[in-house]
Amino acid sequence: LEDAEFLRYGQIHRNTYINAPALLTETLQLRAHPNVFFAGQISGVEGYVESIATGMVAGMLAATFLSGETPRAFPRETAIGSLCHYISHADARRYQPANIAFDLFPPLANPLKDRRERQTEICRVAIEKFDEYVAVHV
Repeated sequence: LEDAEFLRYGQIHRNTYINAPALLTETLQLRAHPNVFFAGQISGVEGYVESIATGMVAGMLAATFLSGETPRAFPRETAIGSLCHYISHADARRYQPANIAFDLFPPLANPLKDRRERQTEICRVAIEKFDEYVAVHV
């Protein structure tokens, strides 16, 4: 890939970010060099909370990697899992940074028509899956 395919400039703030879908796994590791982790705005997440969260996750997963274990992605049903999934699976040709949003979560098994109820259920499932992940992997 040419340099233009690796480095992009954001549209609003003109933040520099890598073309994460072409380069990163869901565990924030470079596909070509798994011992290198990316997080924050350079990975294509927008927002202070999102940048801090991916930094924390990259640090945790790097520690896991350095201990000889296989890093495990956070569940897709969680906010951080959905964000990491987005930055590692979006269309690399049209990739743009993103904040966390309900649109990034996988659809519910039993969709709810009422938006507030749907978002409440997404949050309930996210907390459940996060707790399960932490109990096993942290």
